Amino acid sequence: MTKPIKAARLSLSLLLSTVLLSALGCTDLTETPTSAITPENFYRNEGEVLGGLAAVYAQMRGVTNDYWDATEVSSDEIIVPIRGGDWNDGGQWLQLDGQTWTASNRASGPITGAWSSSFTGIARANVLLDALDRVDVPNEAAIVAELRTLRGFYYYLLMDMFGGVPIVTDIEIKARPRATRPEVFAFIESELNDARTDLPDRWPDASNGRLTKGAADAILASMYLNAGVWMKETGVSATAYNTCLGVQVSGGVDACQAAIAAADRIINSGQYSLAANWRSNFTYDNQTSPENIMVVKFLNKTDVGMNFIMRALHYNQLTNATPWNGFATLAQTYNAFDADDQRRQMWLAGPQTNVETGVPVNDRGGNALVFTTTINDITLATEGEGPRFYKYPADPTRPAGEINGNDYAVFRLAEIHLIKAEALNEQTPGSPAALLLVNALRARVFNPAEPLAAIDRAALLQERLFELAAEARRRQDLIRHGRFIEAWEHKPAGTANLILMPIPQSQLDANPLLVQNPGY
Repeated sequence: MTKPIKAARLSLSLLLSTVLLSALGCTDLTETPTSAITPENFYRNEGEVLGGLAAVYAQMRGVTNDYWDATEVSSDEIIVPIRGGDWNDGGQWLQLDGQTWTASNRASGPITGAWSSSFTGIARANVLLDALDRVDVPNEAAIVAELRTLRGFYYYLLMDMFGGVPIVTDIEIKARPRATRPEVFAFIESELNDARTDLPDRWPDASNGRLTKGAADAILASMYLNAGVWMKETGVSATAYNTCLGVQVSGGVDACQAAIAAADRIINSGQYSLAANWRSNFTYDNQTSPENIMVVKFLNKTDVGMNFIMRALHYNQLTNATPWNGFATLAQTYNAFDADDQRRQMWLAGPQTNVETGVPVNDRGGNALVFTTTINDITLATEGEGPRFYKYPADPTRPAGEINGNDYAVFRLAEIHLIKAEALNEQTPGSPAALLLVNALRARVFNPAEPLAAIDRAALLQERLFELAAEARRRQDLIRHGRFIEAWEHKPAGTANLILMPIPQSQLDANPLLVQNPGY
């Protein structure tokens, strides 16, 4: 066994450390861990408990991999066309983009990964919570609250994608039945409301990235806004807006009002403010952003760096690494952004340079590299077709390779403004207060100012696209607005069952108590 960690508090490197007990990740829980390290013989002191907590945090990186891929590429924000011999991957990306996934075709890879990643985080949280029943450590109440919030967040991701899933709160190895989606919603809500009491308003800078009351409230606010979808086992509309108004959550409170209350707790906490420079929320040093409420920590070190720029940039756009030239966006999405909106800078189009040196670059044929705004044929795309996703810019402090230190923003204050605005607009269509919240966001990205004159559901959906593109919210938003299965660009209209992802066939095979989602 390695020497126990003796740090008195959780460092950033610990947040991204190698993890234990990953064999407990699948929900049938029939596998026996082969490691000699068990909760009984490992979690004996503060250092070991903090190491275990770091393992639960580290699993959040899965948000930027399979969950992000499955939700973004299935929406109208991100597309991964086939470029010669690159990015075919057995048709995985085109199946996601065209919404032709099944429980077992190639597109099920990211879907299965999203399921397994979240349940692995849940299993790790359960292991450490069980161990904390037998050991006393400093600041234990806050650690328990962090674990319950992290577990709630992983269930939030599962509820979003799959609806009802098994609820597991212990470490007993057995098959688990599926809970309904409203039962999962109520479980998460209860966990977060209980845990937020023991979470701090903020952590010292050395513990940047650990969860706070604001993080719990942000998850709750998002849940309440989506309650018209997530509080229903049946009856969600695939083609009309699913309002939070009139949906009762804990205590019989209207979900829209609960979303406003959770948003107000964040807005009025004094802990967050809108960044003056929108771009600073995503740069390599964005750990200093006053706007980011909940983040996934990354470091510019091997195996723990963010790789978004590698997925999107052309092979020749970095100095000491070779990107993969894949992820782009649709013409209709790119063109929806106003040319004067600073947020359009997240897409690269036109003549291209090395993003680190600013020197113009060529494609592999020696021609000047130009990113087009359209993709003629997604099965036969050229090297330069499609605007590229560049919301998280290259880290100038990184060594060679793909290891950027930008933190991934899970929740930002800007989204809290938009959540409150949408809930207010449901209560009072055209709400002046909602309009003010949206225009506060627009004020920092337009010069001269271009405030909206009026607000409605369509305008709110557009503003969420402009502000939150590629932050893994678009699928949620389209489903809430009844727009997810409609046709766009090259994709035909889909069927209503697609608003839930299929439970992976491997999980159905492993757990006889699971039942597949309708339509698969």
